[in-house]
Amino acid sequence: MPGLVLASQSAVRRQVLANAGLHFEIEAAGVNETAIKQRLIAAGTGAGEIAAALAAEKACSISDRRPEDLVIGADQILACGPDLFDKPEGMAGARNHLQRLRGQTHQLHSAVCLARGGEVIWQHLEVPRLTMRDFSDAELEAYLAHSGDEILNSVGAYRLEDIGVQLFADISGDYFSILGLPLLPLLAVLREHGVLGKQG
Repeated sequence: MPGLVLASQSAVRRQVLANAGLHFEIEAAGVNETAIKQRLIAAGTGAGEIAAALAAEKACSISDRRPEDLVIGADQILACGPDLFDKPEGMAGARNHLQRLRGQTHQLHSAVCLARGGEVIWQHLEVPRLTMRDFSDAELEAYLAHSGDEILNSVGAYRLEDIGVQLFADISGDYFSILGLPLLPLLAVLREHGVLGKQG
């Protein structure tokens, strides 16, 4: 049975996999995501393709060093109209993100892939759509005060798994993909590769 490696330091992705009963190692990919993203944007690449490319880059960077193992790479790009969002810088950045997103519908392009032997052997993309309420400035400030620095690890400055859900009017799409990891397709392909026992 091949080993399983998560090429990410994301606490949320780690928790999602652990909660699903997977046994895996964590190894940070160490790729320059900003430079890759800027190059792809300059080339006119779409949000979904950027997410997929970043996920592949992360997975392959580890897979080159561990060719026998299965390496999971994942990435998520938030798009609101023509704008792509990065993780906020400080609480002022979080405030700005949420001011721009409120009353709007945005997409989370969530990509996951598996690499082995330095090459991507499987990839998948989900695109949930989320619509924020047109909440007041007072609600925004109360949310920021309650949530603290944890939301700075989220590209949208919210955590749907806690009080952040109150910011939304409508959500369409897979919950795990919103968290940043399309889990069910990943579990299915891991079963095919013998990492998970077949059910039934």
